[in-house]
Amino acid sequence: MFIQIQETPNPNSLKFIPGKGVSNDGPYEFLNESQTQIPLLKNILSINGVTGIFLSEDFLSINKSQDEKWENIKHIVISYLNEYYDDGNEFIINKARDLNKQKNYGEIESKIIKILETKIRPAVARDGGDITFKEFKDGKVTVVLKGSCSGCPSSTLTLKQGVQNLLCHYIPEVKEVLAV
Repeated sequence: MFIQIQETPNPNSLKFIPGKGVSNDGPYEFLNESQTQIPLLKNILSINGVTGIFLSEDFLSINKSQDEKWENIKHIVISYLNEYYDDGNEFIINKARDLNKQKNYGEIESKIIKILETKIRPAVARDGGDITFKEFKDGKVTVVLKGSCSGCPSSTLTLKQGVQNLLCHYIPEVKEVLAV
């Protein structure tokens, strides 16, 4: 099995594309071993220098500490992934989506979510990250950045010049975008 590795705008994050499903239950982020019972994720999180894993539909982003070198991490992650999929696993997170979990949002929130999902999220995913809606209050949209976007030096610039400009253009009620 050939696993592609792509650099992201965050020098401390790499995107691993196994060519198989990763999560069929939406995006997930794990920052330490105690957050998951999945042995593969526990193994990756136990690698010296790994600080987090972000899982999307078809890729994983691995974050590392600044003082650790990728040469010490990449081959171990690839080995774990190859072993996992060679054992016949189809997904790392394999759950059926529960569409009833969605909250009932108002008109403005629904518009914000639609723009995030259709125009912004795909671009952010190409860089190994994710952006999700958290709240809209007093003209301010609060979003959560995950994966490669978390701790990325250019994420503030992307947030203000990209996400904020786009949302303000389509939704006049939006005045500012903040990340938590």
